[in-house]
Amino acid sequence: MKVLLVYPRYPDTFWSFRHALSFISKKAAFPPLGLLTVAAMLPGEWEKKVVDLNVSSLDDADIEWSDYVFISAMSVQRDSTKSIIARCKRLNRKIVAGGPLFTAYYDEYPDVDHLVLGEAEITLRPFLTDLSNGNARHIYSTSDWADVSGTPVPRWDLINFRKYASMNLQYSRGCPYDCEFCDITVLYGRIPRTKSASQVVSELDELYNQGWRGSVFFVDDNFVGNKNKLKKEILPAISSWMEKKRHPFYFNTEISLNASDDDELMNQMVKAGFNAVFVGIESPNEESLEECRKLPNKKRDLKASVRKIHNYGMQVQGGFILGFDVDPASIFDGLTTFIQDTGIVTAMVGLLNAPRNTKLYQRLKKEGRLLHAFSGSNTDLTINFIPKMNRETLINGYKSVVERIYSPKIYYARVKTFMKDFKPVQARFSKIKISDVKALIKSAIFLGVIAKERVYYWRLFFWSLFTRPRLFPLAITFAIYGFHFRKVFEETVLTIK
Repeated sequence: MKVLLVYPRYPDTFWSFRHALSFISKKAAFPPLGLLTVAAMLPGEWEKKVVDLNVSSLDDADIEWSDYVFISAMSVQRDSTKSIIARCKRLNRKIVAGGPLFTAYYDEYPDVDHLVLGEAEITLRPFLTDLSNGNARHIYSTSDWADVSGTPVPRWDLINFRKYASMNLQYSRGCPYDCEFCDITVLYGRIPRTKSASQVVSELDELYNQGWRGSVFFVDDNFVGNKNKLKKEILPAISSWMEKKRHPFYFNTEISLNASDDDELMNQMVKAGFNAVFVGIESPNEESLEECRKLPNKKRDLKASVRKIHNYGMQVQGGFILGFDVDPASIFDGLTTFIQDTGIVTAMVGLLNAPRNTKLYQRLKKEGRLLHAFSGSNTDLTINFIPKMNRETLINGYKSVVERIYSPKIYYARVKTFMKDFKPVQARFSKIKISDVKALIKSAIFLGVIAKERVYYWRLFFWSLFTRPRLFPLAITFAIYGFHFRKVFEETVLTIK
């Protein structure tokens, strides 16, 4: 059997980092971890080829080579997915599809021959059995959650590491919280299911043995969902491995804000090599947090929690949402001030949307306020329901927030606010790569000479070089990120009437 595993293209979004990647000569931020894991579950004797449309093109010859085309996708990749399906049908190739997009919207893809929904650890094996017997069904689904202790190491040998800025790894699935707007619990449940320490170490070993050095992103939607196991088993194992290998990686992940309450956890994460965390802060308005059931953030000093994580030496990347029913008219100025005061450089501000089957989706459906399917991007000015706030007011307010926080003057001031108080542990991974030097030169030429932020770029350049020399590489990274964020919002938000 010849199998082509295809990963659809992402549109140009906040998290695509497409404008930033060009500075370091990379094609994509991360490889398709789910698809590579599925590849490891397929029969060993099958021939396998991976085509990630974010780093390479899909030729008709690739499709014609295969007996089956496997597609995995998220909602934001919907347009590219449709194009791939159409090409496969035109070339008369069978399609097997799975992943979050198909699990949530399987009814929208009648042209897919076999839908393997939910978690592949459960649904892939019966499909493969039926396929070998010549009686494969159209849909395979389950309401059960997989035991990830049997999940294999991804097939890293099927991709070209040089195309990516970071590698990724999954330790757990599921989140103990149940925020109204979030579909993580719909897809993966509320009880975190975790891999063993030996599994995590095996995956680190494989990345290391394949030659990777640098950033590794733990893709868990809430890395700290099971704090006890993390502190007792996982983080000590990672720390020990990092010491033995002389710290070849540095890590980032996603956590809930209440992790800042646990000093032991924070210390262990930093010791293990974590230097950045994404946190869903959502809103500085307490009533909005109450509405969306954001339990970890309620009745706490949000700014103090962010600063505490910064003080431990981990950069907070924040997620924020506008459009809650109880958002006041002052929310736009309030959110802008909050982001600026906390020094959250990477601030992803989006409009509220309701993914299918979430509690928000069910509530809005009962209220007759749903409009259409969620696009998968909450930064493209689409809202798939009727908001309580006047829609024009909400859209204009949202535009004003992103225009302000990513204008060069305000953005670079926020970078300095963060860097003044940020005291990371002494970096152990300090080998300078050629790509780093190229990025510095490209940024100096483009951001320092051509781009409109050139004055602010050079101020940050020399300020960080002489007053925060250890953070100079981070300052250049932030300058490059800022350019990407501005380009994305200029192209997808601020130009739309």
